[in-house]
Amino acid sequence: MLLAALALAVLLGSAAVYAMFVYLPASTVEDRAAALTWIPGPTNTPAPTATLVPTSTPTPSFEPPASGEMGVGAYVQIVGTEGRGLNIRNAPGLATTIQFLAYDAEVFIVRDGPQEVDGLTWWYIVTPVDAARAGWAAGQYLEVVVAQE
Repeated sequence: MLLAALALAVLLGSAAVYAMFVYLPASTVEDRAAALTWIPGPTNTPAPTATLVPTSTPTPSFEPPASGEMGVGAYVQIVGTEGRGLNIRNAPGLATTIQFLAYDAEVFIVRDGPQEVDGLTWWYIVTPVDAARAGWAAGQYLEVVVAQE
């Protein structure tokens, strides 16, 4: 019974398709072309944006401090913590987050400062061997390292 119903459905479907091609008026080439217009899908290409005109920005330059002076570019070492270490912070101030602990005689390069916060002078220091080890230190625990000549 199921097989007979399936055969009847195939027969009627074939007849309907045949009738569309035989009894319907012939379409023109233009009609068929319009029915097959291909529309491309979206791509991952970003939409064009306005072109920015480069402007020159001055590169900050600094004169290294004179030998023995604290300033940007000076090499400093941690002193006076009596073995407890110095809290290096993410911003100047006693209430800011501690990044890591620096120990006596550890050497850093001063990259920014000074900034006066909480009654202390703060300097942004970075280790010469690991740029990720950087932060703000209270200046009273920093001593300039003088080059030996």
